[in-house]
Amino acid sequence: MLFGIVAVMCAGFFAGAATYISLVQQPAARTLGTAGAVKFFGPMYAKAAPFQASLALIGSVSALVSCWLGNGWLWLTGAIFLLAVVPFTLLVIKPTNDRLEDSGLDAASEEAETLLDKWSLLHAFRIGASIVSFVIFIIALT
Repeated sequence: MLFGIVAVMCAGFFAGAATYISLVQQPAARTLGTAGAVKFFGPMYAKAAPFQASLALIGSVSALVSCWLGNGWLWLTGAIFLLAVVPFTLLVIKPTNDRLEDSGLDAASEEAETLLDKWSLLHAFRIGASIVSFVIFIIALT
């Protein structure tokens, strides 16, 4: 039961943080203009990435252990959804992150605005996957 509770908490925290970033933090940063939002992106990402990566990994491992201990296949399913955010971030979102953090990027350019828009759309996957994982874990826990 302990591993399941840890998985639920990690998925819930991840989903909450990802949702907050997309619905509150990034829109607030965008009110500073494109250049301000780009300037904010680097420090925001540097703080958020280790926090969210830890939640995804700890939550997934906890769910896998819960499944391995015989608590049902739902833990495996939820772990797959939560763990999916890691390779998605590294393979799909990271090139956009890297370009947004590139010192050669004109922070006030149309390219920068397009990158911020693209990042927001890609980040929605992380929200969706973590919410699905959280719901599956809640169902498995009950």
